[in-house]
Amino acid sequence: MTGPGGRDGSRLSSVQNAARLLKEFGSADGELGVTELSRRLGLAKSTVHRLLATLTAERLLERDPATGTYRLGLMMWELGAHVSVHRILHDAATTVIEELRNATKETVQVAVLDGREVVYIERLESPHTLRIFGRIGHRNWAHCTSTGKVLLAFLPEQRLEALLQRWRLERRTDATICSLPQLRAELQRVRTQGWAENTGESEIGVASVAAPVRDSRGEVIAALSVAGPVMRVNGDALRGFFRASVIQAGDAISDQLGYRPGRRVPTNRGTPPGFPGPLRPTNQGAS
Repeated sequence: MTGPGGRDGSRLSSVQNAARLLKEFGSADGELGVTELSRRLGLAKSTVHRLLATLTAERLLERDPATGTYRLGLMMWELGAHVSVHRILHDAATTVIEELRNATKETVQVAVLDGREVVYIERLESPHTLRIFGRIGHRNWAHCTSTGKVLLAFLPEQRLEALLQRWRLERRTDATICSLPQLRAELQRVRTQGWAENTGESEIGVASVAAPVRDSRGEVIAALSVAGPVMRVNGDALRGFFRASVIQAGDAISDQLGYRPGRRVPTNRGTPPGFPGPLRPTNQGAS
């Protein structure tokens, strides 16, 4: 369905014009003013002025008071840095998560934190017929997922407290943590042990275990998890084989990102840097 002028009716013309305006700075050698942008975009000066004022207020643009011209703002750099981080994370994780999936025969995911939610940015499906379903870009509440618990647990204290304040924890199942004191205790346990688990807290019949992924400064920037049906991912297997495998894989990705806790040396040079030897699958039962 199209709107006036043959355009897609789902698009907002004001947002589209703002995007076009920002793109002009990518092709410009320096700063641009209202008149030049009006000419380039074919928009009225009053419209351009309103767009510039809004984008400047949101720190996407900066105005030079001496010349009255505009340039890209610090927020654009920050957003670009996030894109770069995700690309670097993808490159570091690709080989490791494939090996982890092949060893565990379960679904492997990499997630990052966005407010009180986790966003899955990498995913490899289990080869089993019976498996969990999802997609890259899928979101879930952080308090009821193993990846979310890891990402919350390793936040700086002030950022964590800001998120916890007035957070009404949504109940997904009977096992979901729904009280802040209980969540605080769980996050403290995760910080102490270095990994998190989830058995039926987000979805009945699904279990997962997650470990942190750190950058070169030691900051936790992502969480890696293995997830599957509780008939295969449970009990001793969850806390033994799956936990050890996820921690090893998380360490391997962190190593490729430049994290060096005590300058550990990989024990097997034939595997990805930081990956301590090939993972060996156990008998997880029929799919």
